[in-house]
Amino acid sequence: MKRIHWRDLLRPLYGGIFWASRQSALRIILVVGAVLFAVVSLLVSDRLVRLMGQEERRKMEIWAAATQAVASNDYEQSLYFASRILESNTTIPMILVDGQGRILSYNNIDLPRRNPEKYLYQKLAEFREGYPPIKIENITTEYLYYSDSSTLQQLLLFPYVQVAVFLVILGISLLAITSMKRADQNHIWEGMSRETAHQLGTPISSLLAWRELLALQGVDPSVLSEMGKDIERLEVIADRFQKVGSAPKLLPVDLGELLHKSVDYLRPRISQQVQIAIVDEPNEAVIVPLSEALIAWVFENLVKNAVDAMQGKGDITIRYHQRGKEVYIDLRDTGRGMPLSQYEAIFRPGYTTRQRGWGLGLSLARRIVEDYHHGRIYVRESREGQGTTFRIELVTEP
Repeated sequence: MKRIHWRDLLRPLYGGIFWASRQSALRIILVVGAVLFAVVSLLVSDRLVRLMGQEERRKMEIWAAATQAVASNDYEQSLYFASRILESNTTIPMILVDGQGRILSYNNIDLPRRNPEKYLYQKLAEFREGYPPIKIENITTEYLYYSDSSTLQQLLLFPYVQVAVFLVILGISLLAITSMKRADQNHIWEGMSRETAHQLGTPISSLLAWRELLALQGVDPSVLSEMGKDIERLEVIADRFQKVGSAPKLLPVDLGELLHKSVDYLRPRISQQVQIAIVDEPNEAVIVPLSEALIAWVFENLVKNAVDAMQGKGDITIRYHQRGKEVYIDLRDTGRGMPLSQYEAIFRPGYTTRQRGWGLGLSLARRIVEDYHHGRIYVRESREGQGTTFRIELVTEP
């Protein structure tokens, strides 16, 4: 039996410290992001308000000077300030047209090098859909079309930008909270698994000693043999629990041989009314890098779930084949099946349809396949009253 080193007992503590620091870092990032968003929003708002204030101040100064010039009956001064008022518009885009809709002049519009006239008339069409024109009565009737200034456009757009950024931060926060909750659950299960493995070590050692003592006292060898099988099984279980939460070493394994070994172990331990068989095996061996103990655990969980779904009576069929670098394993039962809404739910920790059980078997199976072996496990097909097919996808090259 593998000896447990004192560092193994402290590893869950290290994992807890690492998780706590990672959780704190995530909270700090979210808080800093929210503070930066608030500061940037205030700075941008302040800048836009300041620009609007400066523009309004400049226009009011010109208006006051123009009013003073009109009051003094100074014709030249009135013309000067009239031109100043026209020149003061440096932000509002405008187009002046005659009664027939021909463009006479424009201001604050950047024209492209290609087809500037076409671009101007496109802008005119846009302006016509906005504010109503200002009618100018001169020798002829003219119309002034205009749009929002760039500053006003920024002010109008900024609240939407704020809402969008807020929703993004809110979404990230919700995802982070969900991720933290799942990771926290995983950390708890990892700690429980390792503690279970540690607690199993003592009775296993005691059973080994008792077996040796019984052998010396001449107990029936068949009894000792069965006792040895149970002790070996306990050692396998302890080894599996010990591996949860740490990256296993993947070694080349003959998949067919592993499946047959798992089936041979399960046959005498499940209902005699359940027929389990491996069919349509490929002619050549399928070698896959994996942790034999953990993948065997996955198969056992799938078979036990299938037996429960069939209520201890029915057929379980296993097929596997290789296509390129991918290996597919299908396990089909003739149980009660499930609706589409349960395809993902059954893999959630704690989900179970049985009165007894923790609902961890399929959750652990998914973690073993996807996190440790970089594969996939999912419900390929299920029909209520006819059965369910689970598929496992593995890769021959990590």
